Amino acid sequence: MVIGLALSESEARTRFAVELSDPVDVRAYTLTNPNRVVIDMPEVLWRASDDARPSGRRAVRSYRYGLFRKGNFRFVIDLRTPVKVEPPQIVPPDGTSSFRLLIDLTPSTSEDFVAHAGWPQDAKPAPSAVASLPSSPIAAGTGRDVKRVVVIDAGHGGIDPGTHGQTGLQEKSVVLAVARELRKALEATGRYRVQLTRDSDVFIPLRERVNIARAARGDLFVSLHADSNDHREIRGASVYTLSEDASDREAAKLAEKENMSDIIAGVDLAGESSPVASILIDLAQRETLNRSSRFAETVLTSLPGTTLVRPTTPHRGAGFAVLKAPDVPAVLIELGYLTNVNDEAEMAKASWRAEVSKALAAAIDAHFAAESTPSQRQAAAP
Repeated sequence: MVIGLALSESEARTRFAVELSDPVDVRAYTLTNPNRVVIDMPEVLWRASDDARPSGRRAVRSYRYGLFRKGNFRFVIDLRTPVKVEPPQIVPPDGTSSFRLLIDLTPSTSEDFVAHAGWPQDAKPAPSAVASLPSSPIAAGTGRDVKRVVVIDAGHGGIDPGTHGQTGLQEKSVVLAVARELRKALEATGRYRVQLTRDSDVFIPLRERVNIARAARGDLFVSLHADSNDHREIRGASVYTLSEDASDREAAKLAEKENMSDIIAGVDLAGESSPVASILIDLAQRETLNRSSRFAETVLTSLPGTTLVRPTTPHRGAGFAVLKAPDVPAVLIELGYLTNVNDEAEMAKASWRAEVSKALAAAIDAHFAAESTPSQRQAAAP
């Protein structure tokens, strides 16, 4: 258990002193673009306060922590200047009842930082959870006996909390609650098999979320999020579909923010291509995009009886990495703005989450009612 955190800064050294109930194994390494320090340890309970904040004038810009995957807790330090990470030290109790983990950062050069940055070979992520999913369709059969497969993606999670409201309500918690409610509403109909990309407060990389949908042979992918805006008067739900060109500046900015999720969690992106540049919207993908757009419009028809929808341009397009599976119709739903006090108050209510989930389930019903059976699903151009 982590029971305390102290931060001291000077020109010669930045030190994080983590107070622990028991000693733990620790691995520290650095990553670039942007420059950051990643500290991995076994899954721990974090009970320390957030009083230790960086001054913003030394090496550390900010830091975050949380569950990266089951069994792996991660602490990520964003840097203003390049540093060298000294070997972590575990100091045994000395007149106190706790151990201390000392992480020292000392000044370095950009060249030296880059030369030593990178994911350690034996710290590469374990095989994705996708590997345990079936490689063939979940349901077998034909006609109306086949259950549609709906993949529900609760955005963010674990070390990546997403945005937050004035009361501290976090996006990752809101969308997970709605995802669970939506699963319950869909399964109650008996017409769907539902796969959640995450069912706990854990981080899932963007690429893995897409892979989960494809491995499950998803008929529909619904990614749930909550928005933020510097203009706190803006409120209401909106729906996004994939597009090479963002429909407006706000959509482009939102996609850029959401696509930073992996970087926030300290994922090594070496060798990854740009999420948008790698998307080729060719003839084989057009029907998938058309079906995504049709579902987005159905959602916007279903939601107004339950929650406020943005009065202007509620259906938008941008290059969201999580929507890029070429063979699974997908939308990203922003349930509202946590930066708006009214939207935040609504999202905090269990009754609101239940009603919104029912509205989304109704939209999914209407969408599939207008489509052919799964076995007739094609990717032909219109």
